[in-house]
Amino acid sequence: MLTILTITIILFAWGRFTPDIVALLSMVSLFLFGILDLNETLSGFSNPTVIMIASLFIIGEGLSQTGWTALAGKKLIEWAGKSVPKLLVIITMGAGILSGFVSNTGTVATLLPTTISSAWSIGTMPSKVLMPMAFGSNTGGLLTLTGTPPNIITNNALIDAGYSGFSFFEFSLIGLPLLIITILYFRYIGFKILPKYKTNNKPVDIHTTLHQWIEAYKIENDYYRLRIRSVSPLINTKISDWNFEKDFQVNIIRLKRRHPNVLKGTQPYIEFPSPETEMRYHDILTVKGDTEAINRLMIKFRLGLLPVEPIQDELRNNLINQEVGMAEVLVTPKSFLVGKRIKLNRYFKRFGIQLLATSRHRKPFIGETMKVESGDGFIIRGQWQDIEQLKDQHENIVICGSPEGMSKNVDNITPKSYIALLALVLMIVLLVIDLVPGAVAALIGAGIVLLTGCVPISKAYKSISWMSVIMIAAMIPMGIALQKTGTAQLIANGIISFLGNASPLYLVAGIFLMTTMFSQFINNSATAVLMAPIVLLAASTLQIAPEPLMITVAISASTAFLTPIGTTTNAMVLAAGGYKFSDYFKVGFPLLLLFLSTTVLLVPLIWPF
Repeated sequence: MLTILTITIILFAWGRFTPDIVALLSMVSLFLFGILDLNETLSGFSNPTVIMIASLFIIGEGLSQTGWTALAGKKLIEWAGKSVPKLLVIITMGAGILSGFVSNTGTVATLLPTTISSAWSIGTMPSKVLMPMAFGSNTGGLLTLTGTPPNIITNNALIDAGYSGFSFFEFSLIGLPLLIITILYFRYIGFKILPKYKTNNKPVDIHTTLHQWIEAYKIENDYYRLRIRSVSPLINTKISDWNFEKDFQVNIIRLKRRHPNVLKGTQPYIEFPSPETEMRYHDILTVKGDTEAINRLMIKFRLGLLPVEPIQDELRNNLINQEVGMAEVLVTPKSFLVGKRIKLNRYFKRFGIQLLATSRHRKPFIGETMKVESGDGFIIRGQWQDIEQLKDQHENIVICGSPEGMSKNVDNITPKSYIALLALVLMIVLLVIDLVPGAVAALIGAGIVLLTGCVPISKAYKSISWMSVIMIAAMIPMGIALQKTGTAQLIANGIISFLGNASPLYLVAGIFLMTTMFSQFINNSATAVLMAPIVLLAASTLQIAPEPLMITVAISASTAFLTPIGTTTNAMVLAAGGYKFSDYFKVGFPLLLLFLSTTVLLVPLIWPF
């Protein structure tokens, strides 16, 4: 057992293999050497914690897809300005407070895209803020009874032993000081130690991208918003009743209803008007056409011209949202389109996509028909999934940028946004009132997000960090093996025996060090389960109150600051921040010493022996 544990730690520290591969090798070794049977070896993959982790990634993706993370990132940037230390403080504090009510994993899954986006936006690397976010969420779990599993485990162990247990916010008596220490540490010390690694997860900047398109394709000259007046002959007619494209060379891009009624099936917007779309009084049409054509259209149909926003804002606010987006398409030399003469609008309409602008040799192309050449560019608009699928239908065209990345940076709030937020709130409520197990609460939240279409099924699977999930699932059997072989208990009993006759303060320090040692490599819940009965026995033998010792177990089980495998939150930011195994020790060790000294000083004062 000790040999396998040692080799596993060395492989993690070496970094030659990804953490999930190392964890799987460790898991298989435990079975091959007869330490665990088959059910124990594979138990991690059916563990509720693993199910909960995967579900929380989906809930986090729901918040991201529906605009909340982009909006939060925008607010964070406003509050932080261009100050990296200020952003670091806001991120650490926000993660800590949120994790007091949401699981640490759920907190990180929710804030991860926002934190990455905010870091890039103010000119720093995600590695400067992701580890503080993870450590802040670990610490924030100590604010409430349900903030983290070790709190619940130690509390239940006390109740089972005949003691009264802890109240819901009693943990905050020590959790709040520790969170403040964490914030101050990263602001004044950790900030200087944190690495600055270059990563490839820079989010798409919609505003910059739109500005580039406007400059290259001269889009600003062709877009207008027209209002259907009460005297217009268009009222109560269908688009197919009029030959807008043939007679006026005008395309209707979008239709906004003045008086929508969702209950009666009238939506506020018709993003892609069809020939059967009926036009009504006071509808607002976003149209594309030259100035002369628009003037003729307005005179014939008695339409009003609305003030047009700057084109970048017009495109950003009216033509892009969580469901509908824009992209640039380039034709490669090997594309089968090269040499073909196509009617531009009709060609893209086959795929449910609108053509907004065309470019050739870096100059706008004017015309309805073109013989395609290599390097021709198109600005298109459609459902995000249709844009993504266009690449699958044509091997030799290039979709520039990342449609999926752009969709996550849209901060418009829609009805689906409130559904995703409701799923998160419902999960929190279920966790607080303890109506269902945590994994079930997370599954309910994820189910709501999926069934209501906040996240498409295909994107839901992509949103899960499978490396983190597999690594945690494969490492859970390590905790079982340590307990089954008696290795962990042998070590623990030795330390308790060694410190038993010393001052209770030394006992608190010894329990802290022993617990945090295990928590660096095995699940913090397993660590708490292992330590709770030993500590209760020690308190009974020494005839002292168990509360200060049990609260120490809860604190130290959440101090896995030295390795990326100690907690799920550490693992979740490993790849995103580009961290190395050694970075966690370098940044986490000073913070661990601060936690140790604070625990030894404050715990006996709050919970006397």
